[in-house]
Amino acid sequence: MISFENQYFQKLAFKKEQIEQFLQSALHDLKIAEESDIPDVVFKFGYDALMKLGIALINREGYKIRSVSGHHIKILEKMSRILEEEDVLVLGNKMRQERNSNLYDGGFFVGDKDSREYLEFVKKMFKKSEIKLK
Repeated sequence: MISFENQYFQKLAFKKEQIEQFLQSALHDLKIAEESDIPDVVFKFGYDALMKLGIALINREGYKIRSVSGHHIKILEKMSRILEEEDVLVLGNKMRQERNSNLYDGGFFVGDKDSREYLEFVKKMFKKSEIKLK
């Protein structure tokens, strides 16, 4: 049983169509990442796709994420538990930290090799999520 902390999550029943909408948005971002040759675009849209996938999985569990400080790490934590995949917490958190460094410190630019490796990880999480989201 996964616990959802009240300060980060609100109990809310989602319709199948609503969850599908989140998933389609995540797939849209994934497609942009896959089709780009620009490492920063691949990374940013790959990260956004991962977050949206996590939100869809959490919605499927009957919860809505609250937009509060630290909510991205909570999305990764719950996604890791739902998929029973520790890499979500490890690699997803590394992506989150690098994204934060770029966004808030101006100190991170992802290379082509790293962006492609992150993208493969994100694609793997989409594949693993298919069963949970059907």
